[in-house]
Amino acid sequence: MVRKPTSKETARKPNMREAILAAAEELFATNGFNAVSVRDIAQAAGANPGSVTYHFKTKDGLLLEIYRRHCGPMNLRRSELLAAARRVRDLQDRLEAVVRAYVVPAFTSGSDLAGGGARFTRLRAVMSAEGNEVARKIIAQTFDDTSHAFIDAIHESLPHIPRTDIVWRSHFLLGALYYSLVTPDRVSRLSRGEADGGDAASAIEQLVQATVASFQAPPLDHVAPSRRRPAVGSRT
Repeated sequence: MVRKPTSKETARKPNMREAILAAAEELFATNGFNAVSVRDIAQAAGANPGSVTYHFKTKDGLLLEIYRRHCGPMNLRRSELLAAARRVRDLQDRLEAVVRAYVVPAFTSGSDLAGGGARFTRLRAVMSAEGNEVARKIIAQTFDDTSHAFIDAIHESLPHIPRTDIVWRSHFLLGALYYSLVTPDRVSRLSRGEADGGDAASAIEQLVQATVASFQAPPLDHVAPSRRRPAVGSRT
């Protein structure tokens, strides 16, 4: 006969589950996925390894839950803003609205689960750089549908730009977004205090305007040959 948990144990489980999630998120963001063990997570959470497997089955399942809890709400908000942006008739205004729909939720959600703020953004950057196959699948599962929707919306606003160019430029946007959220102090330092890297409103405007300009740049095939640099390693 399976023993039913007592009311005290039931009340304790959600807190322990949250503690495990928080510990894992911090460890993954600091050390990467590969270097962190279930035992490390349990120790940081003040739990035993069995609690981790009870709540999440595996370390893979734990990482997936971290992404779901942060990115589900963020992707939902992005989709809502994107739907509104696509109703804008003027293509220039629509492009800016689409880019803003992508950028804003990452900043405005910094204090809650949606988006996750700097720690989760740092985790995402580490996971992307680490090249772990499990993380790659989770990232694709979490973001690819939303990313395709934004790329398609940008292409609708800029039909003369090849979709492959838009993919590249959206890729650069993601890198800028990571860096802006994780290292805002760099802006403050390099501007000698004239700009506040932690000012979310300013960061959003700078990123939106720079990205819109990037998307509107001529297609790579149309850039004058004299302005192209030779490929790395080519002889002159």
